[in-house]
Amino acid sequence: MPEKFLKPYDPANTESRIYEAWEDSGYFDADKLPDAEKRTPFTIVMPPPNANGNLHAGHALFITLEDLMTRFKRMRGYRALWIPGADHAGFETQVVYEKQLEKEGRSRFGMDPDQLYDEIYAFTQANKHNMERQVRAMGASCDWNREQFTLDPSVVETVQRTFIKMFKDGLVYRGARTVNWCPKHQTSLSDVETESVEETTPFYTFKYGPFEIGTVRPETKFGDKYVVMHPDDARYVSYKHGDTFDLEWINGPITATVIKDEAVDPAFGTGVMTITPWHSQVDFEIAKRHNLDMEQIIDWRGRLLPIAGEFEGMKITDAREKIVEKLKAKGLLVSSDAQYKNVVKRCYKCNTMIEPQIKDQWFVKMAPLAEMAIESVNRGEVRFVPNNYEKIFRYWMENTLDWNISRQIVWGIPIPAWQKNGEWTASIESPGEGWTRDVDTFDTWFSSGQWPLIVTGFPERDDFKTYYPTDVMETGHDLIFKWVPRMIIFGLYLANKAPFHTVYMHGLVNDAHGKKMSKSKGNVVNPLDLTSKYGTDALRMALIVGNTPGTDLALREDKVKGYKHFANKLWNIARFVLDHTDYAKTTTPLTSADEAHLATFDALAHDITTDLDEYRIYLAAEKIYHYVWHELADNILEESKPLLAGTDEAGRESRGALLLMLLDRSLKLLHPFMPFVTEEIYQSMPTKNHEYLMIADWPVAK
Repeated sequence: MPEKFLKPYDPANTESRIYEAWEDSGYFDADKLPDAEKRTPFTIVMPPPNANGNLHAGHALFITLEDLMTRFKRMRGYRALWIPGADHAGFETQVVYEKQLEKEGRSRFGMDPDQLYDEIYAFTQANKHNMERQVRAMGASCDWNREQFTLDPSVVETVQRTFIKMFKDGLVYRGARTVNWCPKHQTSLSDVETESVEETTPFYTFKYGPFEIGTVRPETKFGDKYVVMHPDDARYVSYKHGDTFDLEWINGPITATVIKDEAVDPAFGTGVMTITPWHSQVDFEIAKRHNLDMEQIIDWRGRLLPIAGEFEGMKITDAREKIVEKLKAKGLLVSSDAQYKNVVKRCYKCNTMIEPQIKDQWFVKMAPLAEMAIESVNRGEVRFVPNNYEKIFRYWMENTLDWNISRQIVWGIPIPAWQKNGEWTASIESPGEGWTRDVDTFDTWFSSGQWPLIVTGFPERDDFKTYYPTDVMETGHDLIFKWVPRMIIFGLYLANKAPFHTVYMHGLVNDAHGKKMSKSKGNVVNPLDLTSKYGTDALRMALIVGNTPGTDLALREDKVKGYKHFANKLWNIARFVLDHTDYAKTTTPLTSADEAHLATFDALAHDITTDLDEYRIYLAAEKIYHYVWHELADNILEESKPLLAGTDEAGRESRGALLLMLLDRSLKLLHPFMPFVTEEIYQSMPTKNHEYLMIADWPVAK
């Protein structure tokens, strides 16, 4: 028995050594696997972690799942490639860096854009290198030589050329439309970058000439000069579209115009409303239909403009009650006691209330692209695990809105658009004299949506021809309406093929009490703290067992500790087997009883293989765990002790051969789940017939 088995298994002295050996072997590169050219490609693209901080528990889960899938396919004889990367993460990273600037008493506003970009670049590169170290520590068998960063020059060029192609194809357009504006961070955001929060706010009713109107936002009403009602509302049949009337309003007398439009709900309130087209998507659409004036009331910082008179410069939250008091003094307040539940959009990073603003931006026409995605799913080209996410995907594609891809931030890929005398064109280089470049950058989803194409070298690199379409996109269920649709759309639009055939959705990793982890709550679990304490294999098993796809997981430290005991159990099993078997007699014919044990294992191997093929990963993990602990250790080993100590030489040799075979094959089934301890044991196995367990053959029933 090797000397190392005289000591307990020690992950701290094992894992980094083993990982370095794996990486040096070159087998993370699918093209360097034995007989690579004869293998069927299997590809996973890593969702690139944001290069702005440490790995969290969610990262640990996706690394575990994707590494498991890759190792399983590699051992099954596939040309298994897992491509890593890192995301510049546009707005999110800039927000993180702005917090650092605040601590230093600085602000991005007023900074030279190039200086700010360079500072954030240095910040992300430091975080990126740290993040890569942490990914390695989780045992990720990805091909680091293929790693890309979403701001690499080649990536930037690919993304910009996609925009130029879409411009020529009429799929992007420049237009003044309502956008989600964050007053704190001074940028527009897409719908998926906002959070819709149900809030209860006072509902005010005011006299507006002969009508009564209701609102939760009196601060937007200074410029309201159109009163809108449904054309079929019998209560207002005497008012004709286009009628005008004079009335007293917030800052004095105004003239209002009657508008008839079917967007008004007659059953809500009085069935009459005034509109503020600049600060409401619904009102904007009404104004567009009737060619009405639109005037900005609130500035880009969330303060009232000169149209507000005495309230100019005030924050809208400070001005609201003062405006109500003024209307009350004029005898125009009908009521303010009602409470109204409405959905308020907030910035998903700072929780600031989103202010709808009209801004000239670049938009992607989503309808034709979404239709392509739906048709692809209809053809069965993309399936979802679990399958209920297909309905969610379809809903978002069937109800999609044009996508605002302009961001008013420095940190990102510049939009290759140029303007001259009101005319816009798309080009990487300046079209000529007098053209000025758009200063905005792309929404980060515009670049990350092309990720499977980018990392495989679309359109000409050999990797694209070999490894695209990829096989599985494993990602968090919260990205079903953010990232997944954009990848499918870009894959179909640019390469005429969906970028993957399976989407595996995992849930959130919560704290031990099922609460969402957050720094403010102080309940964030650092996965590397757990691996340093219990070993990476233990954390990986704790993240997999009991974790059905699409559902959230409560990560408890005692669960991780339990799988540390399992790793020790496996180590002790190996020590017993290697200490009680004759290495020279592993080909001994088996007795009928031992053949029965082997047949049981073969049935298990078949079940686990099927489970992994069908992405029932949690079931496969439970089965191999229970077999090793309860069948192999509790039953077979205990049953073997008197046999191995007995006088029946043939029986001893048969049982010794069986134990070696069962240990060898158990290590192989366990390897994708617990790669470190299984590799360490395998290196001492007399049955070892490959340089590393990670390229050994997967157990197949004889």
